[in-house]
Amino acid sequence: MDAITKTHNAFSVESMSGKQIMSCLVVSLLLGLGATNVFAQEAANPNAGNQTKQANSPNQQLQRLLKRFPAADINRDGKLTWNEVNTYRNRITGNANGNPGIQTTFKVNEGWSKPEFPAEAMSNQSPEEILKVWKKVSGSEVIPSYEPPTDGSIRLLGIGHSFMAPGYKTLPLIVRAEGREQPLHTHIGGGITGSARYKWEQENGIFDFNGRPYPKILSAIANSSWDAMLFGPYYNDRPEYFSCWMDFCLEHHPKMKFYISDAWPQLSQFETQPTSEDAFTDETLDRLGQERRKLSLTQLGSLQRSYPNQVFIMPTSDAMVLAAKAQRRGELPGIDGIHRLVGGNQKSIWRDQLGHLGPELEWLEGYVFYSTIYQRKATGEITISPPNSRIARLSKELHQVFQEIAWKAVQEHPLSGVPLSQSAQPKQSTQID
Repeated sequence: MDAITKTHNAFSVESMSGKQIMSCLVVSLLLGLGATNVFAQEAANPNAGNQTKQANSPNQQLQRLLKRFPAADINRDGKLTWNEVNTYRNRITGNANGNPGIQTTFKVNEGWSKPEFPAEAMSNQSPEEILKVWKKVSGSEVIPSYEPPTDGSIRLLGIGHSFMAPGYKTLPLIVRAEGREQPLHTHIGGGITGSARYKWEQENGIFDFNGRPYPKILSAIANSSWDAMLFGPYYNDRPEYFSCWMDFCLEHHPKMKFYISDAWPQLSQFETQPTSEDAFTDETLDRLGQERRKLSLTQLGSLQRSYPNQVFIMPTSDAMVLAAKAQRRGELPGIDGIHRLVGGNQKSIWRDQLGHLGPELEWLEGYVFYSTIYQRKATGEITISPPNSRIARLSKELHQVFQEIAWKAVQEHPLSGVPLSQSAQPKQSTQID
């Protein structure tokens, strides 16, 4: 399924200064492949940024990148160079020729066709061994652990890419507005590096990551208590890319639930790129949304059959279609257009060729996450204190519109787990101990 990586401008290591290299690296690799996790943490804890500042020397940058992305060490000598960073970045973004792009086709390791993962995979180790490895590779002596919440919140794990990051960023603030605090632990990458398949290989230290595990989520699953896990989709996803995660979770927490986003329509669904927002008629938006829903039902419906009452879709696609139609009617106050590349409006629903959301729409994704997971419509009034420049400030009216849209999308999707017949304030999901 189409989940998207960021588009980066190509850069030549040989022709750049060290300062320029680090600047491009931070933007093109760190931000695109993992720093969005910091954004999610800062949404829940505005002071988190002070806790995550790191030194900026080239060697320290390379050491951190090697620890985070061991596959970037192409010659396997245990040292990472800027040339290897450049090559790796191009490979994972489908940009081997130096042209910005996304990796939509890729070779899948033949190990996925075998009945079992390698014996040395982290998922085959004891909780104590997984934790030991995580402490070694991360340099951290702790993993997140939460007692059963008394405020009705649900303890969440999440993986994903840049299409999932907005929801991870806004969900904690939405939950707080509802009178709860949101336990959330994520491992995010950009594009293919945030896919369920890639993250499973990376965390386990198998296939392209052979012998270099990075069990950030696996150590948490095995050593502390969780209620649900969230995933983002990617091109050519197969059920087994998700079921391996689900089986490992259920081994440790038999009542866990799983939520998968279905992304949203993209310009690539048009035969030719629109030159005017007049192309976004209600009929066209419905067609784009139906194509997305059909794809998600085809690819992920089997997971619901394999894990009855435990796997659900977070209908972000339906919500964005509803938002686009509302914008056409003039019912999204402060949102001036549907697609920035087509209409030229800065405040639009989508902002680039790949379909990343405009800052204001990040809230709508968070509301869809909330309504699906908590099985209720959000009604709380959002406050951001102290001010957080990474989160768009909306009018109270627009928040209310997004709350309504999210709840409508969730109620009407057949795989959301929230039937249309439910009242506007349905029963709270059962807390899993």
